[in-house]
Amino acid sequence: MSEYEMVEMRKKIGEILCELGEKDQRIYVLDSDLAKSTTSIQFKDKFPNRFIETGIAEASAMSIASGIASEGQIPFYVNFAMFVSGTAWTQLRQAAYANLNVKMIATHPGMDNGPDGASHHANEDIALVRSIPNVKVLIPSNIKELKEAIEIAIKYQGPVYIRCSRDVVPNVEFENKAEIGKATIVEDLGEEFALIYEGTAAAIAYKSFQELKDRGYKGKLINIFSIKPIDINLINNIASTVKGIVTIENHSVLGGLGGTIAEIVAQNPKHAKLAYVGVSDVFTESGKTSDVKAKYGLTVENIIKKVETVIK
Repeated sequence: MSEYEMVEMRKKIGEILCELGEKDQRIYVLDSDLAKSTTSIQFKDKFPNRFIETGIAEASAMSIASGIASEGQIPFYVNFAMFVSGTAWTQLRQAAYANLNVKMIATHPGMDNGPDGASHHANEDIALVRSIPNVKVLIPSNIKELKEAIEIAIKYQGPVYIRCSRDVVPNVEFENKAEIGKATIVEDLGEEFALIYEGTAAAIAYKSFQELKDRGYKGKLINIFSIKPIDINLINNIASTVKGIVTIENHSVLGGLGGTIAEIVAQNPKHAKLAYVGVSDVFTESGKTSDVKAKYGLTVENIIKKVETVIK
């Protein structure tokens, strides 16, 4: 696991949608003036009659997607996570209330859009979307999982939110096929600790696990592909066997991955000690993406410190 290719998943969105759109004529793609950044412009070039440009009218885009879904088609609204989950939240909630077959691909999540600052940092999107009934929330960690997430969204009848990184992630392919409600044990070396990460934080999770392994610690690395529904059985099993759990997320520690894990293990009479790595209750600043993430705690050193704290 120490050597792997680093990739930007969002660069594959257009290509994957084009491939699947060739096979399924029900697929439509909607954009809000960011098709080049999300790469959905490739779908526009190949299928112009099934591409809808709404301009910077995100709420209207979600409403149009709802209308398209009502007509039996499969709309994918592709935009930055901040605008899909935040600007269009009311319309998303209404679509979910009707259990409409609307699909969302949310790029540039968390602090991935470093230079644009707090107005574009979606550190609350997991919390916002997973609180809405009927919506499935998937977070791929590699290109294979991204394609599988989109394929799952096409087959599933109902709203699906896919959180797709803009920052680089390790392109490590898992043997198992991604499933709604299932997590993956990436490595299992022992019972001292478990690092549990959401897909967009895969890079720092892998680096930290490798460093912990080099220092002689023996633990587990867990990839959460599906955060709603989440793999409750796996989480409970891990929480009952390891000494400590550290969650890693490119998101606020309020209501995100850490909060989800806490909601599960808190129901058990005994469980591993839990610590969170993510953004505290603050608005993050503008800067180079790697620098911003480091400032707000997504570093190998911070993760190791948290692991050492929970296992002692």
